[in-house]
Amino acid sequence: MISLLFNLLKAFVIGGSICAVGEALVLKTKLTPARILVGYILLGVLLSAVGLYGPLVEFAGAGATIPLTGFGHALTTGVKRAVQEIGLLGAFTGGLTSTAAGIAAAVFFGALTALLFKPHPKE
Repeated sequence: MISLLFNLLKAFVIGGSICAVGEALVLKTKLTPARILVGYILLGVLLSAVGLYGPLVEFAGAGATIPLTGFGHALTTGVKRAVQEIGLLGAFTGGLTSTAAGIAAAVFFGALTALLFKPHPKE
């Protein structure tokens, strides 16, 4: 029980810190949210490429895999694995293969939300 609570606390602190930095960037800079989101994905890719994000994922679990930096990490690990297995073609297919479930869930839940609620343009 203590181990579970400690794992939850680690995930909350790490994931919350990543999200808090993003919120601070939205509030304190002139960066658009879209640029911040893309920056987070690129940061996850870069940190994974140099071997720093993997240990963070092992330490924080969902706290490091759920934010968009985790999506960048998933892309990188998928590409690395596919390149090792099938060669250069894996550079083009590995990222999509490793993130397909997340992308499909985002499309499904986005469509479901649009069906359940009446979306309208922002004014």
